[in-house]
Amino acid sequence: MSDIAIRAANLSKLYHIGRGQGKAGYRTLRESMVDWAKAPLRWFSRDGRQAADDTIWALRDVSFEVKRGEVVGIIGRNGAGKSTLLKILSRITDPTEGTVDLYGRVGSLLEVGTGFHPELTGRENIYLNGAILGMKRTEIIRKFDEIVDFAEIEKFLDTPVKHYSSGMYVRLAFAVAAHLDPEILLVDEVLAVGDVEFQKKCLGKMGEVAREGRTVLFVSHNMGAIMSLCRIGILLQEGGLSQFGPIDQVVQSYINVSDDRNLTLLSHPGRKVNLKPHLSSILIVGQTTKFENVIQCGDACQFIIETVAPVSRRAEFSIGIYDLMGTPISHLSTGLAEVHQSKDHDSRRIICQIEQLNLVPGNYYVNVAYSDSGTVLDHVIQASRFQVIESNYLGTGKLPPSLYGKVVLRHRWQY
Repeated sequence: MSDIAIRAANLSKLYHIGRGQGKAGYRTLRESMVDWAKAPLRWFSRDGRQAADDTIWALRDVSFEVKRGEVVGIIGRNGAGKSTLLKILSRITDPTEGTVDLYGRVGSLLEVGTGFHPELTGRENIYLNGAILGMKRTEIIRKFDEIVDFAEIEKFLDTPVKHYSSGMYVRLAFAVAAHLDPEILLVDEVLAVGDVEFQKKCLGKMGEVAREGRTVLFVSHNMGAIMSLCRIGILLQEGGLSQFGPIDQVVQSYINVSDDRNLTLLSHPGRKVNLKPHLSSILIVGQTTKFENVIQCGDACQFIIETVAPVSRRAEFSIGIYDLMGTPISHLSTGLAEVHQSKDHDSRRIICQIEQLNLVPGNYYVNVAYSDSGTVLDHVIQASRFQVIESNYLGTGKLPPSLYGKVVLRHRWQY
């Protein structure tokens, strides 16, 4: 018996964008003939080349093998092709090119309520979803109480799921997918819907599934969860397989991707949807080091924000500092601290001064937001990264390791 659970060979998925679905109802013969006549015009541009601006390769030539019992983390930025890959593996959509072989029954949780019927009760949907996964009725009955206990929805078991909250939906969906003994479990970022305690519970269950020799593929932006659960990683970039290997190496590569985004925010991919660029750059400068975005532990530093146009006196700026696992470290805001405004009302440069940035050595990133009169005008996620390096901040030549926390506090002991 082969030890391979998943084998993907040259997987590619092409999507056509910008095409409407047509009017509802029946199409007339004239509409059909006009559509047929226009088809060559859509397919070819004026110079005779195939029009490429209405298609996008969500995946392109992705190949890998996953062994039985491996827990694989799939990471990448938004639009990298992670969810598309899971949809192909779960047979929701077919690849445009390439093949995928799955050796075992697949349980998947890709969207909240996938495979649930809103008019049926939670009890009925457990049986329905189990049947979809290929389980026999006797197997579902044997696991039924475990599923209900895990999902913590016993009080609402006979309520139609259309009345469930998104959190209840995802609890029940995950409980069914994880408890009905799939050989391969595919989990997308839907766990972000649940509360923190339930997320921990789900991560524990996935670890238990892996220890039983089953295979787990887990998509998440939570690097902490990825690092704690997975040993193998897949890094996707713009639909292609960038790296496949030990999870620590893959996560480090993901962190190091696109460091040049520090140069400008005008075309930054992390800008929140439907917001126009108002923030042009953010620079982090330490007092001691000679490098931009490099700060000694405990050193004074400045976060320098520049805007496209002058800002009003009603403007508010905020900066969020996070570690690379996405854990919030601190929040800086003009709405929280004292603000000194210059006489120059047309200023486009805003400076946040920190007297001592006493973070443990390591890498961090910042989110930056700009609002006016309570309306958010611009908000950029992971706008810039910076590195904190060693120093003699405590006067002993030593600093605590990062696994004990992110903040260094000056302290003294006395016997």
